[in-house]
Amino acid sequence: MAKQQSITSLPRSPQDDRRSRMIQYLVAMGIRTVCIIACLFTPGWWLLLPAIGAVLLPYVAVVLANAKGAPASVVLRPGTIERRLGDGQ
Repeated sequence: MAKQQSITSLPRSPQDDRRSRMIQYLVAMGIRTVCIIACLFTPGWWLLLPAIGAVLLPYVAVVLANAKGAPASVVLRPGTIERRLGDGQ
């Protein structure tokens, strides 16, 4: 008897994955906007802190948004052909 597929072992849908990455990116860009506005009102050398945040956040946001989450579990599909090493091929 074949093992029944569990719904919890399936990877996230592309729509859910895209949505979560977009939310992460938009939150980071919101923080960047706050940093840019803070540059207008921050005096002296303290201006460096929001300026560095405004410059580095786009890079960090893209890297975090495109980073893969937890490794996807293996999805077993009935009837697939598995190639094994050492079978004389």
